[in-house]
Amino acid sequence: MRTSSDTAPRTWFITGASRGLGRAFAEAALARGDRVAAASRTIAREVLDERHGDRLLALPLDVTDRAAVIAAVATAVEHFGRLDIVVNNAGTMSMGMVEEFTEAQARAQFEVNLFGALWVAQAALPHLRVQRSGHIVQISSIAALGGFPSTGMYSASKFALEGMSEALAMEAATFDVRVSIVQPGGYWTDLYSSMTTTAPMREYAPLRAELERQWAQGSVDSEPRLAAEALLRLVDSDDPPPRLLLGSMVYDLAFDISRRRMDTWAGWERVSRAAEHAVAAPAEAR
Repeated sequence: MRTSSDTAPRTWFITGASRGLGRAFAEAALARGDRVAAASRTIAREVLDERHGDRLLALPLDVTDRAAVIAAVATAVEHFGRLDIVVNNAGTMSMGMVEEFTEAQARAQFEVNLFGALWVAQAALPHLRVQRSGHIVQISSIAALGGFPSTGMYSASKFALEGMSEALAMEAATFDVRVSIVQPGGYWTDLYSSMTTTAPMREYAPLRAELERQWAQGSVDSEPRLAAEALLRLVDSDDPPPRLLLGSMVYDLAFDISRRRMDTWAGWERVSRAAEHAVAAPAEAR
């Protein structure tokens, strides 16, 4: 665990840093004396406190543009001399029933949430490999715990992010580079106010009414600074976990979903095991 005696500042590259969780992460890193390359589509230097001086590098960036991502990471390394922590935070949310999504809407969800994170990881890894150090943090979501009505495409993009990240973690470990997946619950950000929605089909009106009834019961989200405090503990750890849940609701839901899946698998164990019986390769395949 990092202590107060570890005074050397570390360099962060954070996407989606102009607002919400990304901004909270950037402010927390800067407050402890670290250096931050804050990347975002809409970022302007004044969104973060000017007192940070040269420790803050504001970078306009669309993470869906692979060439721009590679250039932005290179600029950050040139400016600060190294990278230590890469936080793939940029993300968007599209809500609607799976049947309602247009091709453009479905692809747009993956362009940011999956491919944006992929391009950042690919851009950062050459630098981290040479250093033989570094930590990539993938900001996922509660939606990656399971699919839920109206969040299917968002969940799909986060499932894909996590599958890619698990493989990345094993590959990057060869070079002493760590990868962690963070699954946050609800925080007061503009994720919901900035999300896109599908054109509703009348066939789903009853389901939408039921969802609205559930949502009307109200939810209490948390301050982004709490997520930032958890992130600092994660990157300070000598043995960071490959996955970190943020929030009691997410923690409980993760265990509930896992138990239900295990119960289902156990109930169908005989069928599962009967579907496998190793035999020699057929002659025509040899």
